[in-house]
Amino acid sequence: MAAYGLYTHIASNKFRSMLLLAGLFVLIYVLVFAGALVAEVMSDSRRTVNFYLAAATHDLIKALPIATVASALWIVIAYFFHQKMIDALTGGHDVTRQEQPRLYNLLENLCISRGIPMPKLKIMESDALNAFATGLNQRQYSVTVTTGLLNALNDQEMEAVLGHELTHIRNGDVQLMVVAVIIAGVIGFVGEMVFRVFFNGGFRFGGGRSSSSDSDRRGGGGGAIFAILIAAALVALAWVLSQVVRLALSRSREYLADAGSVELTKNPDAMISALRKIENRGELPGATSAVMEMCIDNPREGFADLFATHPSVDSRVQALVKFAGGHDPGPIAVPSDIAESGDQAQPPLPPGPWSDPAPAPNSAPPGPWSTPPGPIRHS
Repeated sequence: MAAYGLYTHIASNKFRSMLLLAGLFVLIYVLVFAGALVAEVMSDSRRTVNFYLAAATHDLIKALPIATVASALWIVIAYFFHQKMIDALTGGHDVTRQEQPRLYNLLENLCISRGIPMPKLKIMESDALNAFATGLNQRQYSVTVTTGLLNALNDQEMEAVLGHELTHIRNGDVQLMVVAVIIAGVIGFVGEMVFRVFFNGGFRFGGGRSSSSDSDRRGGGGGAIFAILIAAALVALAWVLSQVVRLALSRSREYLADAGSVELTKNPDAMISALRKIENRGELPGATSAVMEMCIDNPREGFADLFATHPSVDSRVQALVKFAGGHDPGPIAVPSDIAESGDQAQPPLPPGPWSDPAPAPNSAPPGPWSTPPGPIRHS
């Protein structure tokens, strides 16, 4: 489903969320089949490939109910507890109007002006300049802002960032990203279990039970090798597909969120200057790649920008200049940069043998009839 406008983008996100959930179960079944192949080989490594494939298929059919229930349970847990997991990783915590009146009022005014239900407001204690939105339904939506961002941006810039995150919530981008994170987590967990069982199980080709028939032993371990290769390929394929799912989420969502912020605030220059201040300063210490993908800027770039989850700040600024009439001030220094440059100033050189002596503490300043300092002459 191609998205050509705001409302089709929202509908497209909902449709893709359903497809991703369906794809989660398919990938889980693929991993269960791979695990069954590994288990059959470890049970008896002298069978043929056809035997392993048939036995693994039979095991998959028996395991389908368990795999389905386990996947559904994972989704339920993620649905109710994903925000607590994210807060545990980032250290985010709820704030009230009394604790953060400036930030709370900016968010509330934006929501009131557009009739948008106000999400929860969270603060993350970090010098990084970043923000992100999370949640799967109206009761869970929240916007998290770092203290570094709060200190670095003025009111107009902060309002633009909040408008960006509200647009992600309104467009359904947040739901889509959370679902993608769930899928990647399940696939990574199950795939790692399959590999651990195989490599830690003490498997050796040519071993196994001795009651196999001659027809089933044809190949003397060659079938086991091919079966393991198939299982490894399936696990790798499932993992790659889970990553592609995350990367396939159109990067146009960031352009649309920037445009949505301008629509809310009527101030493209504030969005541009906010992006320039955030640029390359958004790395959250201890945050997983899944959390960084939900942020307003992700400084972690993929190979040759091929696997980057966000378009570059330059391209986003150029889009705002071209389509919203904004003005690009170029790179902007923030107070933390100035403080760091001051800390790195060269220390004064120690006095040498021909240097003037340092004035004694509490000494009076020289007057007009004082003797100028110089070497002492002996008579």
